[in-house]
Amino acid sequence: MSTYLIGADQPATPAGERFAALVRRGPLLALPGAYNGLAALQARRAGFEAVYLSGAAMSASMGLPDLGIITIDDVCFFIRQINRAASLPVLVDGDTGYGEALNVMHMVRAFEEAGAAAVHIEDQMLPKKCGHLNDKKLLPAAEMAAKIAAAARARRHLYIIARTDAAASEGLDGAVARARRYLDAGADAIFPEALTSAEMFREFARRISAPLLANMTEFGRTPYFTAEEFRAMGYRMVIWPVSALRMAARSHERLYQRIAREGGPHSLIGEMQTREELYETIRYADYEALDASIVKSLPP
Repeated sequence: MSTYLIGADQPATPAGERFAALVRRGPLLALPGAYNGLAALQARRAGFEAVYLSGAAMSASMGLPDLGIITIDDVCFFIRQINRAASLPVLVDGDTGYGEALNVMHMVRAFEEAGAAAVHIEDQMLPKKCGHLNDKKLLPAAEMAAKIAAAARARRHLYIIARTDAAASEGLDGAVARARRYLDAGADAIFPEALTSAEMFREFARRISAPLLANMTEFGRTPYFTAEEFRAMGYRMVIWPVSALRMAARSHERLYQRIAREGGPHSLIGEMQTREELYETIRYADYEALDASIVKSLPP
């Protein structure tokens, strides 16, 4: 599979089919969060075969809280740049589906057209919250199942993951019951959000016969587990949704403080990605070579 380049061949197989094949292949599909095209390229260079696009990371990168504020068009902007930059299958956070059944169907078609491979839809009501926060309000299971059925009906190839936030308010039994209902409605996989112990993860996996996705977010309700530990607990996918943004945001903070205090970033030069490293990552020379009128650049 070639990295995107203007004039280069793109994968002929639809993104959703490529994503499904990675899940079937196993044993675990690791999906680091990538909130823009550069991050997706860096994930690919590190060896990852797919990436995750987090609603929380998109919102934060726009200076907004993760409260269901961003729109389908906002998300499609991020999907397109990641797909264009890295040609990796992208699992997208679809929040609550941006409305009811017809809105969900519109979301599915829009995400597919933008290049998404998979989406997860959650059973919260608007205004939704991060899954690791308190007092989330859930839809009735029947209403969520209708959304999943609508998504399955609208898709051409998109891989559909139903997320349930029920463990916090309805316990593991409630989350399992909802997961089974969502699978019956057409979901390909289940994402049990904010489980709080290894035993909960193992018990959920014992009771659900479908591919499962785990969320390894920092500073949340889930203890820190490695990819191998999730695999051993019965999970086929794991996301690190906001890790890249957290690292970048801390670096931004340090940089701006240093410029304000010292009058420039000179003391941080050794920690920066060099011009040559950036150009290599974004394939600057390869793009130049496509246009004979551009003289090859020689970085200073």
